[in-house]
Amino acid sequence: MAASMGDVFSFCVGVAGRSRVAVEVRFVSSAKGKGLFATQLIRKGETIFIERPLVAAQFLWNALYRYRACDHCLRALEKAEENAQRLTGKPGQVLPHPELCTVRKDLHQNCPHCQATYCSVECQLAAAEQYHRVLCPGPSQDDPLHPLNKLQEAWRSVHYPPETASIMLMARMVATVKQAKDKDRWIRLFSQFCNKTANEEEEIVHKLLGDKFKGQLELLRKLFTEALYEDTLSQWFTPDGFRSLFALVGTNGQGIGTSSLSQWVHACDALELKPQDREQLDAFIDQLYKDIEAATGEFLNCEGSGLFVLQSCCNHSCVPNAETSFPENNFLLHVTALEDIKPGEEICISYLDCCQRERSRHSRHKILRENYLFVCSCPKCLAEADEPNVTSEEEEEEEEEGEPEDAELGDEMTDV
Repeated sequence: MAASMGDVFSFCVGVAGRSRVAVEVRFVSSAKGKGLFATQLIRKGETIFIERPLVAAQFLWNALYRYRACDHCLRALEKAEENAQRLTGKPGQVLPHPELCTVRKDLHQNCPHCQATYCSVECQLAAAEQYHRVLCPGPSQDDPLHPLNKLQEAWRSVHYPPETASIMLMARMVATVKQAKDKDRWIRLFSQFCNKTANEEEEIVHKLLGDKFKGQLELLRKLFTEALYEDTLSQWFTPDGFRSLFALVGTNGQGIGTSSLSQWVHACDALELKPQDREQLDAFIDQLYKDIEAATGEFLNCEGSGLFVLQSCCNHSCVPNAETSFPENNFLLHVTALEDIKPGEEICISYLDCCQRERSRHSRHKILRENYLFVCSCPKCLAEADEPNVTSEEEEEEEEEGEPEDAELGDEMTDV
């Protein structure tokens, strides 16, 4: 049974805590499903709402490569200078203005049983209360034969970087229901996310796992069942139900990115400095990012994904009037107006990044069709409807050189 719109919306406002409550969820059409609409004038630059995810999890390869994040809220745990040293590969890298780093290591906590690390006692308690008691491996955290470790290793073997989803997001969904006193309430909340037909689900799973997805999916399902089976969720552990769960995460998961270095850079930008000092600091930061690109490439942030009830109701547009970001360096998602939004107007974000939005209509449709299974009819796409259905020569060259053409499975993961 799906949650009602009222149930979903009141839950979002409650957990976010700071929503303007200037929006409402409406049914748009059978093709688009739900949409999010303004109920009052929202000015350009205003925060429309702030939302906490139902569940979130760091990507497994991201964690394995020592991107240290809070196991609950994904807040970056490294000091900005430590972050810069690791990303540049220069242990002696020193940052000016170290006082601008906001990381508080004195507040960090570890699970006493498995040593999972949290940014605060509040996050440690929140994780234990919602899902961690089920998922805590205790002293077996490094045992390769532990059921959860077998599941995670199997996932890493079939889903290499750049990552777009995590099996642990699904695991936390199950663990949340297993621990909950009101299991039906959580099942309703999870079941309200966008559902697909069997053929569409298969296409999404294929996209995530590649050519041999059926064999890989069955292996993951067996390991998932061994580690987490729950009677009240028995449908999620069947072949069809597991595929549906996979598709749910694939189409609704929102990318989350956090970075203590990015926070430090934003704080530097806000400093009032003499022109010469500003020029020197900007030049230092520019060179720092060049060094990071040379050593690490594009993987700058602690990365993961989460399920956000209200954000998942936002439809796509290639000319969005709102954008998502994570300015608090944790999993709290901010949706901000890019222009004035009138009462009754739909709030749309983009499922494509900035570069993808500048591509031809044909290329944009290809990305959206492959990852989200719909054909965009936003104003930009309608205005370009007469353009030839071909990929530009420049875009073809980019694809041949290996530039990722796929959208995140989840909306654009913006810098913090």
